Amino acid sequence: MNKKIIIIISALAILTASVYFSGLLHGFAAAQANPQEAESDPSFDRFIENVAFGLGERLSFDIGYGFINAGSAVMEVPELIEFNGRPCYLVRSTANSNKFFSSFYRVEDRVESILDAQGIFSWRFEKVLQEGNYHAEKSYHFDQINHKALYGDDTLDVAEYVQDALSILYFARTQDLKIGQSIFINNFTDGKNYPMEVKVIGKETVRVKAGKFDCIVVEPLLMTAGIFKHEGTLKVWLTDDRLRLPVLMKSRVLVGSISAELTDYKLGKILDF
Repeated sequence: MNKKIIIIISALAILTASVYFSGLLHGFAAAQANPQEAESDPSFDRFIENVAFGLGERLSFDIGYGFINAGSAVMEVPELIEFNGRPCYLVRSTANSNKFFSSFYRVEDRVESILDAQGIFSWRFEKVLQEGNYHAEKSYHFDQINHKALYGDDTLDVAEYVQDALSILYFARTQDLKIGQSIFINNFTDGKNYPMEVKVIGKETVRVKAGKFDCIVVEPLLMTAGIFKHEGTLKVWLTDDRLRLPVLMKSRVLVGSISAELTDYKLGKILDF
């Protein structure tokens, strides 16, 4: 099976598919966070206005290679929880290969992020992967007060309000995206920091299974040389409204193209904090 197909089925965060394309899917271990630290720190006061997503949102996608359907993925915000003394969204993404692809390479992946509901940054990242004969259950925490990632036995420096490979999409959806400009997001994956530039390159109207949408087209690029070596251009279509729904992702590869297409969606409840 073409490795690109395998990775795209596992690409759970549409905007951050570039991270997964680079094969950075191994080596996380569990750690513990201090549940009182954030609440007691008076300087910890970032607030990001969020009218894009909320509790109960559910997005469903078909994953395709050319004209072939390879599987499906779901991204959802199923719960509002308290973590580190703060209100947080539990964000979950699952990906599954379809019956045909499962006959020779079964994929059943689940990724979760605990996303601060006020500051829109990650506190914890977890993934459970079943890809062929490979199985892994891995997690890590962020100490956002002291700008550290608790990664196995190591404590690593990270940028302020760093994102994980899933939370980065939700943060990007809250940002003011202007044609011809870029936003820059700090991302931590697989024990390393990967700054990302998201270029806003234009507007298009697209039709997918979920409907017809006016969209802003963005192109995410890892800023670390030698990390993201995809053989083509990755583009993501986000709705040109307050929701910034990811409705389409396409990447050209050496042979053909890979896509993720929105098939159904349920909007979430926007909450005040």
